[in-house]
Amino acid sequence: MELNTAAPAPAQAREQVPAQARAQEVAQRLRDGMARGVLSFPLTSFSGDGALDLDAYRAYLAAQLDTGPGALFPACGTGEFSALDEDEYRQVVTASVEAADAAADEATGGRLPVVAGIGYGWAQAVRFARIAEEAGADAALVLPHYLLKAPQDGLVEQVRRVAAGTGLPLIVYQRDQVAFTADSLRRIAEIPTVIGLKDGHSDLDRLRRLTLAAPDHLLFFNGAATAEIQARAYAAVGVPAYSSAVHAFAPEIANTFFTAFRNGDHATTDRLLRDFYVPLVELRDRVPGYAVSLVKAAARLRGRAVGPVRAPLTDPGPADLAVLEQVLDTGLALVGAVR
Repeated sequence: MELNTAAPAPAQAREQVPAQARAQEVAQRLRDGMARGVLSFPLTSFSGDGALDLDAYRAYLAAQLDTGPGALFPACGTGEFSALDEDEYRQVVTASVEAADAAADEATGGRLPVVAGIGYGWAQAVRFARIAEEAGADAALVLPHYLLKAPQDGLVEQVRRVAAGTGLPLIVYQRDQVAFTADSLRRIAEIPTVIGLKDGHSDLDRLRRLTLAAPDHLLFFNGAATAEIQARAYAAVGVPAYSSAVHAFAPEIANTFFTAFRNGDHATTDRLLRDFYVPLVELRDRVPGYAVSLVKAAARLRGRAVGPVRAPLTDPGPADLAVLEQVLDTGLALVGAVR
């Protein structure tokens, strides 16, 4: 069956499309996007007093979309989903859909897929999914549930209940307290609207077992923190697609790495890894939460009005900011040398 990859119809019309057909269509658009560009996980802009700054967010989104990402994942981990209330979440997802609509390019298959983060327990995840669907999102990324460790049957039931409460296609994110066995993955892959799994554990033996057990239609994503570090290893077990936090503040670095990685240019990827990504990871590992805080600080260094992080995260101090600026300057210089 040939799938339609043109820009999707407005939300009201999309509601008339059967859920399984819609899931197949979105999965194909994501597959096309992953082959074409980096997946963008935008930061959420706050003002100096911590309020949502929607105008700044729209400007930031426009700059992100100008760099040609393969898909847009608003209000996820990098976007501080857990710090947003429902009204703010609605505004962020709506602005993201509007920005994607405005940037739609028929030459590359229409509008980018917009995949909104949802999470907490299944009941709250459904509430957020319904908001995202009303806002026009194409799919949802199911973030790990809150606090509790759970048996495999419970993890599967969590996904089933989310799927029963929304028509959105779902990508399930395993990290922290969520880790599926091969049998559990087969069970959630039978849910018609589950289209993918994002992995943040970086247990490549376990991940290989999952990719072998999964049906061919299921999408896999490398969701490791600073995923470029492990991109080659993930690709070796059948998972070449990855999310890039670096794209949130330095898309030229992320895109240069993506192009070199896609073309098998190991000299360029290794140089970027050695001189930029590894120093960035070493700085990130100094303080819990820096996986987001440093990204936001780096975006501010680039002149983006993204504002501070919200508690419980904290912004880096002067000493770490100085190191971050040096690492960023090195990365940008490397990109200039490659070009």
